[in-house]
Amino acid sequence: MIDARGYSCPMPVVMVQKEVKKNAPDKLEVLVDDPCAVENITRFAHNNGYEAASRETGDEEFALTLTKKA
Repeated sequence: MIDARGYSCPMPVVMVQKEVKKNAPDKLEVLVDDPCAVENITRFAHNNGYEAASRETGDEEFALTLTKKA
């Protein structure tokens, strides 16, 4: 899991990019508190072989689940 709350773009995307490059996880959970980060991480995921689902977990807080495409 990556907790990117408190970081503004592009840092959340960079954190996800590093994890994907290093470990190529089948599934990755990401916490963010920036709506822009939700859009950018979703775009990154789709461009790198992942499906992305997001849900709001609180006031301006979101949980993203990235799942590697089969």
